[in-house]
Amino acid sequence: MADVTKFGKVAVLLGGKSAERQVSLNSGQAVLAALQKAGVDAHAFDPQERSITELTAFDRAFIVLHGRGGEDGQIQGVLEWLNIPYTGTGVQGSAIGMDKVKTKQVWQGYDLPTAPYKILTSESNLEEVASSLGFPFILKPVHEGSSIGMSKVEKMEDFATALQKALEHDSVVMAEKWITGREFTIVMLNGKALPVIRLEPPKDVAFYDYEAKYNRNDTTYGIPCGLSAEEEASLQALSLKAFQAVGASGWGRIDAMQDESGQFWLLEVNTVPGMTDHSLVPKAAKAVGYDFEQLCVAILEQTLVSK
Repeated sequence: MADVTKFGKVAVLLGGKSAERQVSLNSGQAVLAALQKAGVDAHAFDPQERSITELTAFDRAFIVLHGRGGEDGQIQGVLEWLNIPYTGTGVQGSAIGMDKVKTKQVWQGYDLPTAPYKILTSESNLEEVASSLGFPFILKPVHEGSSIGMSKVEKMEDFATALQKALEHDSVVMAEKWITGREFTIVMLNGKALPVIRLEPPKDVAFYDYEAKYNRNDTTYGIPCGLSAEEEASLQALSLKAFQAVGASGWGRIDAMQDESGQFWLLEVNTVPGMTDHSLVPKAAKAVGYDFEQLCVAILEQTLVSK
């Protein structure tokens, strides 16, 4: 293990005020324990409970704040202002990555494949949206993560209720064409795409939702992912391009689907992924020889390089 004294005093930013607070606390505690075990002078820092001005007492920050306030450029901007190096994506890439519509617009600008979608508000004409996309489709709050507020809509009668559920989390909602096929996630670490993971949620859930992500033990994760070597390399290259297109860097995740004809479709980017025992980044890193402790130190090392 490398000399960890070079890191100085490290703030592990966790918790926060988003809808993903509990997941962030779980992720942050896992990262904190791993860094401390590696000998790093790491301390938990919850911006919900402490003034961010106290961050001036630290040399660098490991961001494990999921969702709004932590993954959307806000905390990154604070750290830039305070001149404190931090892990992961910078201000602009974080802001774009947290916005599902902006992410798709950037990908479309790069001619990268992403599913057709419509932007919805409480004023939208639901009949027009349904006829444009066709059933089924999925509703997503534009600025939430962890599948919070998402619903699969299979018939017109369910549309208004699903939209209301999503609007409880965000004033802007996206309706996205449902892609039937296989779901994959591709972890990025220091400019490389790690081995692809295939996600198989339990049969009794409509998609890889919050419950399947964090509370179920019957979601299966395939490494190897079941793609041919050529397909996997193609998906890794596509995902790396998609990650860099939105300005993401350091570490993160791209979620994608392969439809029944074999076409890949990009779903979204995650610039501060989960780091719990259910999480996908540690699983992919393990496949290339990193244990959790080594992974956390490797991510922290990103703070030694200027953005």
